[in-house]
Amino acid sequence: MLTQLNPPLPLDTPKGPGWAHFLIDYGPESDLLWVVFLNANGACWTVPNPEIRLSENWTLGRRRQQDDASDHARPAASGEPRPPFRPTLAGTNKG
Repeated sequence: MLTQLNPPLPLDTPKGPGWAHFLIDYGPESDLLWVVFLNANGACWTVPNPEIRLSENWTLGRRRQQDDASDHARPAASGEPRPPFRPTLAGTNKG
């Protein structure tokens, strides 16, 4: 399912900050995919849900983290590479 976000959401991605205009949901077996246009160059990227964070917002209390190493809820933003997404069929055995 493709959902247009109105208004777009400001997000931080591994490629840099940008605005999410669409959200793609392929169902319960896969991550949500955010369609983000980057602020730096306008490039459009589709970013899996674990790799995005809402941009900081002082008014709403989302302030910049001073020490990212202490934030255990952000494994994708820690700089460690994630394994590539490999869809599998439910109920299959590797044996």
